[in-house]
Amino acid sequence: MKKTIFEEMGGTYIRHGDYLIPCLTLPEEEQRFIGVWGQRHLRYLKEYRRGVYLNLLTSGRLNDYLADIEEQAQERFERIVEQMKQAQGITEQLKAENQMEWVGRMNNIQACAREIVDNEVIYQ
Repeated sequence: MKKTIFEEMGGTYIRHGDYLIPCLTLPEEEQRFIGVWGQRHLRYLKEYRRGVYLNLLTSGRLNDYLADIEEQAQERFERIVEQMKQAQGITEQLKAENQMEWVGRMNNIQACAREIVDNEVIYQ
């Protein structure tokens, strides 16, 4: 019997009943940390960019890609928070003098920074 192109390339099949199923495995990839930002982007890819998601998954680059997005988003978030703190004059002195005002203003800054990062990095 003539070999298929898959078999000529070194592929093998497993017989399940009357069917021959190709033995396929994904390439090994280094596992890196994926946090909140990476998980959000993964959800976005699965829902709205299915082709990109499947391409990254089958090529074995999904974990690296999401870890890079995680790093970029976290760095951007921290940079925005620091810039907004300086622009609004939020200091350690305010934290010591009026903790509730400091907490409220910091929560506002973090919410704004989160929205900016979502729009610029996560949902692009």
